[in-house]
Amino acid sequence: MKIIRKISAMKEFRADLKGNVGLVPTMGCLHPGHLELMKQSKRDNSATIVSIFVNPIQFGPREDFAKYPRDEQHDIGVLEQADVDAVFIPSADEIYPEGFGSWVEVNGVTEVLEGARREGHFRGVATVCHKLFNIILPTRAYFGQKDAQQVLTVKKMVADLNMHVEIAVVPIVRETDGLAISSRNSYLNSAERCAATVLYQALLNAQNLYVAGERNARAIATVVTTTLHAEPLAKVDYVAITDTINLQELEIISSIALVLLAVYIGETRLIDNIMLGI
Repeated sequence: MKIIRKISAMKEFRADLKGNVGLVPTMGCLHPGHLELMKQSKRDNSATIVSIFVNPIQFGPREDFAKYPRDEQHDIGVLEQADVDAVFIPSADEIYPEGFGSWVEVNGVTEVLEGARREGHFRGVATVCHKLFNIILPTRAYFGQKDAQQVLTVKKMVADLNMHVEIAVVPIVRETDGLAISSRNSYLNSAERCAATVLYQALLNAQNLYVAGERNARAIATVVTTTLHAEPLAKVDYVAITDTINLQELEIISSIALVLLAVYIGETRLIDNIMLGI
């Protein structure tokens, strides 16, 4: 496995690759969710490149950039075991050199939910993804469904800007008790970790209502919210039931819909979602 830190070296490595190339963009602290992305990329492509970059411009001033978990040596070991072809680990100065002043804005899908609460977040996501796609020129880039709004944002950017990359989405990977795997789960103490399973239980309650025939989005959202409020350590940020294109909230579910949650468990903010109608 090649370890690459400079953009120029990454471009040289990419130029020598033949066939399809998969990119798995990550912020490190690799876990089984990332491994599923890599496995899918290895199935689909001749070569797989993983990027590790904790992107400073997608974190707000009151967010957890400084304490976001980082363990480069662990991650390199994981990637060697996964048998990927290369890992790109640039510094912030490499990606955003002095004088950098160009940004990618994706309107519409970014203005609600996470975008409404995390000013500048999706501008940071879109900008770094655009840069990574231009540097690595992947055939396909792999993202997890857990970050549903991010997936829709990147898909819209690629479509709007006619970029030559396919966005592949891999289902959410969960612990045995249903908690969606996330790097931020490491922030939870034992009591909070137990309490965090309420997110998946709330989503299952939504799914069960839908399967039983309920199509009133407000009625489903009320049950989801009630489930979350029953957990003393949970503080609900939002519960939304939306379409799967622009994340517009629904009144009646007539086709595929997303149930999206953001919940604080103690001081840790977790997100999760489930799709109804598939």
